[in-house]
Amino acid sequence: MKEIKAYIKPFKLDEVMQGLSAVEGLSGMSWNRVEGYGRGRGADGSTPLRGEDVRFVQHVKLEIVCRDTLVDSVVEVIRQCAHTGLRGDGKIYVSNVVDAIRISTGERGESAV
Repeated sequence: MKEIKAYIKPFKLDEVMQGLSAVEGLSGMSWNRVEGYGRGRGADGSTPLRGEDVRFVQHVKLEIVCRDTLVDSVVEVIRQCAHTGLRGDGKIYVSNVVDAIRISTGERGESAV
């Protein structure tokens, strides 16, 4: 199993969710509003010096846990649907998941996802 975390522009959320709903076998996802900064931190795109104000940008964080076989499809849907062609479109991270437990039934592993 893998966990996919993606940081995308808020206005792209609906498009990404529609794209992910078409991925056969994907059982769900979570999202949160987040704020952060990346490389282009300053108003002019420059990195601020120590002690300067950092301007945080609003993003949406998606969290998805899925079977290994779905990772490439999920990542590609997010990449295509979240793409604007502008700097700061976001990032996608993929990590291993050791186990998953469904609280209501006690199921473990992929069947719990």
